[in-house]
Amino acid sequence: MMLSALMVLAVPGTSTAAAVPAGVWLIDEKAAVQIFDCSSQLCGRILWMLTPRDPQGQINRDRHNPDPALRQRPLCGLTVLWGLRPAGPDRWGGGWFYNPDDGKTYRVSAELRSADLIVARIYVGIPLFGETKTLVRVAHGTSEGWC
Repeated sequence: MMLSALMVLAVPGTSTAAAVPAGVWLIDEKAAVQIFDCSSQLCGRILWMLTPRDPQGQINRDRHNPDPALRQRPLCGLTVLWGLRPAGPDRWGGGWFYNPDDGKTYRVSAELRSADLIVARIYVGIPLFGETKTLVRVAHGTSEGWC
């Protein structure tokens, strides 16, 4: 679910400023992430999940985390994106994405293609072997699944 969460083509690191695409972004209609500025970098936290509870009705938790001490933390509100630095106009690179579906952390880069569309790339090693995803801006709602 969350690897279907974030991902763009690798972008070279530069100091060119990029506008922060703050807001709530839907990924594969399965999760929404709030993107925000954190110390001049982009960060993101889970704000909505299509399936916020497990089959037993319990809130989904970070059960695949490699650190057993963190496996009980709720996924709602969990920071899953951090460290994206400006890499040109409407581009960010050098960031990290934590995927709660497998408990792994991946590299991430992103590009704002329009006011309501981000193309992101999540990868290990080099972007060539990664996965590209699109994020669509949505309004924050109050329906089931919102944190």
